[in-house]
Amino acid sequence: MSDALERLRSAPAKVVGLKQTLKAVRRGEVELVFMAEDAEPHVLRELQQLCQEQAIPIEWVASMRELGKAAGIQVNSATVALLRV
Repeated sequence: MSDALERLRSAPAKVVGLKQTLKAVRRGEVELVFMAEDAEPHVLRELQQLCQEQAIPIEWVASMRELGKAAGIQVNSATVALLRV
């Protein structure tokens, strides 16, 4: 497992899912965004653009299943964000 995913597992503050991630990015609360490579590109497009505009790094994860598991949830997730603390 990558260092970034280990960091996600132990993160004290995170949001899971596209809607919550978008909200947190718009509020300026995000340090790092994780995106699943197998998520539909049109689903991720707006978030990718916002991250680029705000210079938020994106870490790509192989699958939504792997990302959900690393975030500590029982379902797949297209995105997860680490929040600034």
